[in-house]
Amino acid sequence: MIKEEIKYLVFDIESVPDSRLIKEVKYPGTDLTENDAVAKFQEEILTNSDGATLFIPVTFQYPISICTAKVREDFTLADICLLDEPEYRPSEMVKIFWNDLENNYKDISLVTFNGRGFDIPLLELMAFRYGYSAKKHLKDKFGTRYRFGTKHIDVHDWLSNFNAIRMNGGLNLLAKSLGMPGKMDAKGEEVYDMFLEGKLKEINDYCTHDVLDTYFVFLRTRVMLGELTIAREQQVVKQAMDFLEANKEKRPAFDIYLKNCKGWSPWP
Repeated sequence: MIKEEIKYLVFDIESVPDSRLIKEVKYPGTDLTENDAVAKFQEEILTNSDGATLFIPVTFQYPISICTAKVREDFTLADICLLDEPEYRPSEMVKIFWNDLENNYKDISLVTFNGRGFDIPLLELMAFRYGYSAKKHLKDKFGTRYRFGTKHIDVHDWLSNFNAIRMNGGLNLLAKSLGMPGKMDAKGEEVYDMFLEGKLKEINDYCTHDVLDTYFVFLRTRVMLGELTIAREQQVVKQAMDFLEANKEKRPAFDIYLKNCKGWSPWP
């Protein structure tokens, strides 16, 4: 697969709190362990948010999984990759992402769910930390940083009418309304505990499932825009399912996804 053939790059990141950074920034000079510092920060967030969330801000996170789905101009699925598999080193994953975006794709559009609010800022902060170039991304005024263009299609931003409404239910709701699995055994707020338990495979499966959900939600937005007919979208979905079926032996996450698909049957 020549990378120039790829038009859309659907991606998602799973990340965890940077316990060392949290201790050094939030609790310097204390006798807290790094894990205790994370727990204290989460407790403060939980209190200040009236129990709504304990999710630590993006500035205090680092990536542990990056999954990308490569999509052709006709919206068909070409491939799904986990960056720096099987090591999943944060520095290498980030390096691969920016190198591909800057040098190996001719005319790419990013597709995310809340990527403007989390994934892209995290990758930018990691480029800052590791000293990686993101020249094209940062210098192109109407490129992948531009909110209202086509170089970064944040389907969360788009479907919420650029935050005119709160997208309650999120990707899980949108995926399930299309008959896709949405959230299954894991949820985003559980990733850190999974990481501490050494469940890196399960985290990467979860990231893969989120990318698939994002891809199918993206397809439906293209129907809304008139870039696909609903009949053609269903053909593209079938092609993607065939891809998952053909590759499920080497990628068990695909098999899990397929077994939890219900098929599109709109109601009421």
